[in-house]
Amino acid sequence: MALQTAAHVFAPSSFSLHKEGKSSLKESSLFGFPLIDHVKADMKRGLFNSRKSSSIRVQAVASAAATTAPTFTPSTVQGKKTLRKGTVIITGASSGLGLATAKSLSETGKWHVVMACRDFLKAEKAAKAAGMSKENYTIMHLDLSSLDSVRQFADGFKRSGRPLDVLVCNAAVYQPTAREPSFTADGFELSVGTNHLGHFLLSRLLLDEMKQSDYPSKRLIIVGSITGNTNTLAGNVPPKASLGDMRGLQGGLNGLSSTMIDGGGFDGAKAYKDSKVCNMLTMQEFHRRYHEETGITFASLYPGCIATTGLFREHIPLFRLLFPVFQKFVTKGFVTEEESGERLAQVVSDPSLTKSGVYWSWNKDSASFENQLSKEASNADKARKVWEISEKLVGLSEAA
Repeated sequence: MALQTAAHVFAPSSFSLHKEGKSSLKESSLFGFPLIDHVKADMKRGLFNSRKSSSIRVQAVASAAATTAPTFTPSTVQGKKTLRKGTVIITGASSGLGLATAKSLSETGKWHVVMACRDFLKAEKAAKAAGMSKENYTIMHLDLSSLDSVRQFADGFKRSGRPLDVLVCNAAVYQPTAREPSFTADGFELSVGTNHLGHFLLSRLLLDEMKQSDYPSKRLIIVGSITGNTNTLAGNVPPKASLGDMRGLQGGLNGLSSTMIDGGGFDGAKAYKDSKVCNMLTMQEFHRRYHEETGITFASLYPGCIATTGLFREHIPLFRLLFPVFQKFVTKGFVTEEESGERLAQVVSDPSLTKSGVYWSWNKDSASFENQLSKEASNADKARKVWEISEKLVGLSEAA
């Protein structure tokens, strides 16, 4: 308003200037009268009267501006919110679903993507190959199989000074043919330690950053899987996900008692499916604990079967050959990496997908809908227990 008032007071009809900002007595005018006439008249009335008259005119203009213009304060500016570019962290963004999502969001020009990846060089090459503009992404090192690396990443991001508007927990380890367990740097079975515990700690450490964000729609998204839902055909393919009484998780998944959450014998495919159940339970517990207080949207999703993704790189060659064909022509559930990335990008930014506590899926027409989780993946008691045990395992305070 102050600028608008000043514009009216010093309008071209009142005082005109050359474009380069210099004025001429012949071409300048004050309140519609040639300025040269004012000067001549002043000279005739004498030097003293001229100074007095000029002073009065300047005071009158200043007085008019002061009485009609509102005070220009920070609150005046803040009253008109400008939508800035959002910042989203995506784990596992150097390939597959993560890279496709990063590309989709960066291409809008409305997002700055922090690509949180184990291999910096691989991520840089992938971003360039995808045609992502350098101004729209940053690469930061993150190894979710190391809790120290997770803490270092969180500290580094906080020091960067960037706001955090959306966190996407996407990275995953899948070892379907492994006969013996592998372990994280902290001694946890690799699949659950990376897919669940690494993301659990990351989300907890960055939650306060998200609370402080002034972005209109803050979101924390944890990628789920149809294989962890036993209310689906895919979820009933052996071995089925099952957390049991969680005696293995309680014992630390370190191999001294059991490397599996339910306390059973090791199975690489089941370990992955169990980790996805933990992901979906964690999302719901976040929703119950923090949505009402913070306004953050907590969501999970299954973007469709990306049968050609590198997630299956450790499967047997015959499976990698036939699985895409089966998904394309039999189940009809096949989606490309590009399409899956667009779907996850929707959950990140679409104004219609702001409902919290939801597990999103897409139908054959690529329309999103709220899907139902299995009985175990939606069990509130199990969600609370997974949360409490996980807090102890990653070294967080028990106070949530």
